Amino acid sequence: MPRRTATMLTSTLLLIAVLCAAVLIRVPYAEMSPGPTVNTLGEHGGEPVLSIEGRKTYEPSGHLNMTTVRVTGADYRMNLVEAVYGWLAEDSAVVPHETLYPDDKSAEEVREENAEEFTQSLESAKVAALRELDVPVGERVVVASVVKGGPAEDRLHAGDVITAVDGEAVKQPGDVAELVTEHEPGEDVVFTVVPAKAARAAEKAGEKPTGSREVTVTTDEADDDGRAVVGIRAGLDHTFPFEIDIKLADVGGPSAGLMFALGIMDKLTPGDLTGGEFVAGTGTIDGEGRVGPIGGIGMKTIAARDKGAEYFLTPEDNCATAARDVPGGLTLVRVGTIDDALEALEDIREGETAGLPRCTAG
Repeated sequence: MPRRTATMLTSTLLLIAVLCAAVLIRVPYAEMSPGPTVNTLGEHGGEPVLSIEGRKTYEPSGHLNMTTVRVTGADYRMNLVEAVYGWLAEDSAVVPHETLYPDDKSAEEVREENAEEFTQSLESAKVAALRELDVPVGERVVVASVVKGGPAEDRLHAGDVITAVDGEAVKQPGDVAELVTEHEPGEDVVFTVVPAKAARAAEKAGEKPTGSREVTVTTDEADDDGRAVVGIRAGLDHTFPFEIDIKLADVGGPSAGLMFALGIMDKLTPGDLTGGEFVAGTGTIDGEGRVGPIGGIGMKTIAARDKGAEYFLTPEDNCATAARDVPGGLTLVRVGTIDDALEALEDIREGETAGLPRCTAG
């Protein structure tokens, strides 16, 4: 065989061997890419994303799209070829696997945490929207979770409304911990609660929860500092004067809060917040209407622009990062509160966009 042919054959075989090895080599990275973007004013999977019962609603036009990031699964390990391709691609990001899936949490724990964050973001969106519209929102202290194997297991349940501890009324979740820790480990604590089922039935009927009962729990000793504990986490729940249902499967995390709050407001008020324009965005929101930062901002702006968005409501803490690589034709609008977002939407609606607070790379 001629030397040149032999050299080429050897090089080809070596290249094939290297590529095969690269496919087999697993690397500790995960990939992020633009995910689905859904109009909170429209339908998804044949059903309205937002539905409201017990209050007059309106059918706005335009778009208020929430955005998502698609990520590789917790159990999936990229090979070297996929990682290199992801690093070179403009519409994806390769990050250390532990960034998305911490080593100290199982895949199931991560999924549960994301689902809980999403549920909480919906609750905060409802609260922020209704408070902005001056609609009264009720508050109550509830059992947010019960520690498996703890003293309160099978005695208290998630969703139970806590009205008092040892006969003393509680108004904030912190009140529960404070009253429990006044005890020594091994002592009894008496909780006055309305069971979760009765509380939900009362809320649905638009009534105050009744049928409270006393539950005695014997405290245990905390492992870290020896204080008395009962093995529950108290939280703050809200009651609303009408029903707001949000249906969107396979989405996790808290980043859709702002867009859901705006969608709720648009449904409850005449006219269009967007003036018929295509607006997308992201951002967490709390009950006071403050907008917080999120992850994967670059992937979300790409997803929004690909879908047709012209404006993107961007948390102010994400602005510098987002502005480094803005998809063509997309205007990044800086927002820090729901009021900022409403002011920006007013300018967009009226065509006065020159003065919009835009994101800059800084």
